[in-house]
Amino acid sequence: MTQLHENIVGIDAAIFMHPTTWKASGHVDSFSDPMIDNKDSKKRYRVDHLIEAKAAELKGGGEAEAAEQLLAEMDRLLAADDYTGLRQLLDDQKIVCSVSKTANWTDIRQFNLMFDTQLGSVTEEANTIYLRPETAQGIFVNFLNVQKTARMKIPFGIAQTGKAFRNEIVARQFIFRMREFEQMEMQFFVRPGTELEWYEKWKQTRFDWHLSLGTPKEKLRFHNHVKLAHYANAAVDIEFEFPFGFKELEGIHSRTDYDLSRHQEFSGKKLTYFDTEINKHYVPYVVETSIGLDRMFLSILSNSYEEETITKEDGSTDQRVVLHISPKIAPVKLAIFPLTKKDGLPELAHDIYQKCAQQFRCFYEVKDAIGKRYRRQDAIGTPFCVTVDHQSLEDQTVTIRHRDSMEQQRIAINDLIQTVQAAMA
Repeated sequence: MTQLHENIVGIDAAIFMHPTTWKASGHVDSFSDPMIDNKDSKKRYRVDHLIEAKAAELKGGGEAEAAEQLLAEMDRLLAADDYTGLRQLLDDQKIVCSVSKTANWTDIRQFNLMFDTQLGSVTEEANTIYLRPETAQGIFVNFLNVQKTARMKIPFGIAQTGKAFRNEIVARQFIFRMREFEQMEMQFFVRPGTELEWYEKWKQTRFDWHLSLGTPKEKLRFHNHVKLAHYANAAVDIEFEFPFGFKELEGIHSRTDYDLSRHQEFSGKKLTYFDTEINKHYVPYVVETSIGLDRMFLSILSNSYEEETITKEDGSTDQRVVLHISPKIAPVKLAIFPLTKKDGLPELAHDIYQKCAQQFRCFYEVKDAIGKRYRRQDAIGTPFCVTVDHQSLEDQTVTIRHRDSMEQQRIAINDLIQTVQAAMA
């Protein structure tokens, strides 16, 4: 966002903000999920999680059409805030508590997802504040500060990566849903009336970005929101096919001028922008892109992991674990191995390491047979391994091995950096 777009800048906003921030944003009144309790087990569940689990059960039993119908009905009832209908749906589907195995449910109620704590050394005088449930509001309250100091002209964006906290009743599916997670969000400020055009642009731009990281197109899809959030006039999710089904990976929302207008109202400070092209003051509209970094990591891991069977020249087979991560985001780009611990090979390998490490992250290892070293790098997704042997001392060439194909070729040491950088482009 910030490196490849000249009109997007980054900030690092506070985790603790004035509690009125969350009143203005609507989180105090509206940031909640429908929950239900089982009277026998005393366990609390999100209603949509119970229904989704039932749909997954139906799909696993070969009733894919029934599963889709169930999810569609859930979306319709959630969009209408029809809690009576949702409660009836639980009864009709004979959905039971996983602990007590009973359907002795309470009525459905809304529970706020924000964590609260006390600010102040004396309990009686302390004020209630909240851990931020998203990073977006830190961008909105800093809008004018960033716009003026960075001398930005609309359209422009503000992006940040940071911790967010949500009081999820059930954290589940490994790191897909957690109470503490890392968000990457960008708020793009535009002239009123152009927001839906920019919404479509960012929708496609973000989809193309996921493709550029090696995610297959068939594992991604758009899912339009049935029920729009209180601040939005358009919203879509980019969903990824995780091992447990298609789930939200990233959201793109047209937030209108809701956020800036509300913060302007509650703070009493103007948050308008003077557009010199049309000679007019206005509150900008916003298009948001929001992705969970932990979910992104999980999607890359899910898509990249393979347990591969290799047939050797003698006809025998071997197994290797390999992560087919795009070289763009592989944590280590190049591993450098001297063939032996003597004859000057470690010295030459270290020299290569020092030169390459200035350009990208490298790894050096001399322990164990070369095959074992290759396997270790395959398992963490390193796209290239270089072996320094006795011929390297004679002609300044090395053997480079490609992770996915396991093909090996001889190249000049001076061509190493360019070869790796070309793969990262």
